[in-house]
Amino acid sequence: MSSSRPRIVRSVRLPEAVEARIAQEFDAPPPPAEPLDTKAVFRLAEETQAEALLVTHHAAIKDDAVSKIPDSVRLVATVSVGLDHLDVKAIRARGIAVSNTPDVLTECNADLALLLILAAARRAAEYTALVRKGWGRDLAMDEMLGMRISNKTLGIVGMGRIGQAVARRARGFGMTVLYNNRRRLAPELEHGATWVENLEDMLPRCQIITLHLPGSDETDGMVDQAFLSRLPRGAIFVNAARGRLVNEDALIEALRNGQLAGAGLDVCRNEPHPDPRLLELPNLFMTPHVGSATVETRTEMGMLALDNVAAMAAGKPLVSPVEA
Repeated sequence: MSSSRPRIVRSVRLPEAVEARIAQEFDAPPPPAEPLDTKAVFRLAEETQAEALLVTHHAAIKDDAVSKIPDSVRLVATVSVGLDHLDVKAIRARGIAVSNTPDVLTECNADLALLLILAAARRAAEYTALVRKGWGRDLAMDEMLGMRISNKTLGIVGMGRIGQAVARRARGFGMTVLYNNRRRLAPELEHGATWVENLEDMLPRCQIITLHLPGSDETDGMVDQAFLSRLPRGAIFVNAARGRLVNEDALIEALRNGQLAGAGLDVCRNEPHPDPRLLELPNLFMTPHVGSATVETRTEMGMLALDNVAAMAAGKPLVSPVEA
């Protein structure tokens, strides 16, 4: 391999345009046919003396793995906004920089949140199942009725970039938007939404609730029986953030007993192996953690990760660094 080009190892195959740039500007092994785990990434990095690792959640670098990062590595560039799979503080303590890919996936994640809201409210999973079984009969006027989302009250838990983008979209449906955040945003970032300081006060006012906050020890299991019981009966619950936010026993019970009319999930606790009880629920619409899964967004994510590698190699500041 040429020593004049940055040496990288990637844990996953990236979109076509990103792979073309890698071939042109970087020294790297061929793209993996299947996502590589942490050990495989480290092994390749040792073999190639890689200066940067491009990783996703498939190759977590936490706990004991941090000490095993090959000495040649100067940058861990995660092709994601989320950092759940990295111990940033420990990695940086080894003198290794960390970067992520903020902003570029905001719009696609907000689009998916709206898809989940609509699918859960309009019983898309049940309608699709009926058609796939052959349909076969006319539905009665009062049968399998969903919820109209127009003019309903939407609660957004976590008003970061994605939460704000969801609020903008909700305005097109004439929805009243409330949000709970650690602090109130500047008015120009609220997009007509109203800040509610206490989550407990907001929940009873929301026919639809959607989560847009990071997973952490502090937020683990925050959606529990008490949380769900504060919602109006027959509410819609959506999570396109992190699976660990939800106590799935409580969610399953709420979907079974009618406290929730439906739910839309893009994430779960045990990815990629959801609790089988979730999959049995007719009123659950679920997608496989694909919030950023468009050609445009995944390409921008990969390009931003490479921009960080190029900056590191040129001795310039990272484009999107992550501080400890």
